[in-house]
Amino acid sequence: MATTLHPSILRAYDIRGVVGETLTEEAVEAIGRGFADMVTQIAGTARATVATGMDGRLSSPVLETALARGLAAGGVDVLRVGKGPTPMLYFAVAELGLDGGIMITGSHNPPDYNGLKMMLKVGPFFGEQIVELGRRAEAGLAPAAERGTLSQRDIRAVYVARLLKDAAMTRPLRVVWDAGNGAAGAVLGELIAGLPGEHTVLFGDVDGSFPNHHPDPTVPENLVDLIGAVRDQGADLGIAFDGDGDRIGVVDGEGEVLWGDQLMTIWAADVLAERPGATIIADVKASQVLFDEIARMGGKPLMWKTGHSLIKAKMKETGAPLAGEMSGHIFFADRYHGFDDALYAAVRLLNALSGRKDSLADIRRALPGVINTPELRFDCDDVRKFAVVEEVRGRLADRGGDVVAVDGVRVALAGGWWLLRASNTQPVLVARCEAPDAASLDLIKKDLVAALAPSGIVPPGL
Repeated sequence: MATTLHPSILRAYDIRGVVGETLTEEAVEAIGRGFADMVTQIAGTARATVATGMDGRLSSPVLETALARGLAAGGVDVLRVGKGPTPMLYFAVAELGLDGGIMITGSHNPPDYNGLKMMLKVGPFFGEQIVELGRRAEAGLAPAAERGTLSQRDIRAVYVARLLKDAAMTRPLRVVWDAGNGAAGAVLGELIAGLPGEHTVLFGDVDGSFPNHHPDPTVPENLVDLIGAVRDQGADLGIAFDGDGDRIGVVDGEGEVLWGDQLMTIWAADVLAERPGATIIADVKASQVLFDEIARMGGKPLMWKTGHSLIKAKMKETGAPLAGEMSGHIFFADRYHGFDDALYAAVRLLNALSGRKDSLADIRRALPGVINTPELRFDCDDVRKFAVVEEVRGRLADRGGDVVAVDGVRVALAGGWWLLRASNTQPVLVARCEAPDAASLDLIKKDLVAALAPSGIVPPGL
């Protein structure tokens, strides 16, 4: 029977919607059957195996059951790995050599949201693949001639053991961890039990109502409890996770936040020490400081498009051992599988810090000083937003090498830069400015405003 999917749930990198409204059990089951059809065709085998996992949201068990039902109806054998962080599902697919995986997760969205993150073997599943999946899900595919099997496997101990395999701290650290009642809490206790040092866990109980704070470590308000605990305990650092454990947030021993691009300088130094000249990827939102630091350390900095699936694909293309986004998605292909795993990134961060004499706060202070605006997001119709970016790019054609157009428009000016891009997931334009000082920042902001004016757009907050 044909199923109609709400058009808003098909995103660039995943599927996401409001449970019971735009995302229903019927829709998830149909998506499962559509994915089974695709993975069987791509795998080229009579029988494919797909892993399923789920985060701690209240709706996740019901949706995972619907997903497994749809996959099995499509003739795929289903390995259900249970509740845990999204990277644990990715790990299961990679470690067991499976044909694909689907995670039921709403990531950092509000509690009434949920969704699906998908992979084919160890590669991302995104863009046109999601569009095609939507077509097949709505087509009302006939059940497979032979129904797939359902089995369960608790992969948590194997996953934690793999994380600990690369733990190589040379001195103990005092660390506060904030799981935010998200899915990382399902394995965090076992992880820290295998690490040296003193560890305190905040909000480690998995609770899909998120009773303490919203699980998004890129929002400073969500780090208040972590900052307080780090300062009270005199800890070396604090580490936070998003709702499904694929993004990391960090504060130093003074309670100051280090953003994704600042942290990347530490991981890059660690990787480049063993892989001189390696390519290190960061998204267009990252500070120029990061790209300059990678080059200074002998690496090859590569600026690329924002989006975890796009970053993974570029890593595979270039053979880069490390990549990262401002949002806290960190990807290690150095000794690991190349997907975004915040718990693994945390282990590698502790390794790097334990081997240095300077503190994390010292490292932050030693980075070249810049000032920047927060990420500015302003409404713009889904169709119009891409046209605006193209109009701005056309007006800047005479600036030559000062314009980078890998994802939107990033313009170098006055020792800094401004960025304008269309969001891949929302009807908004996104802008950000960075400069070495306040006077330069003012000049850069005025340049952005002037570039947008002919398109009838006035960005707020500039």
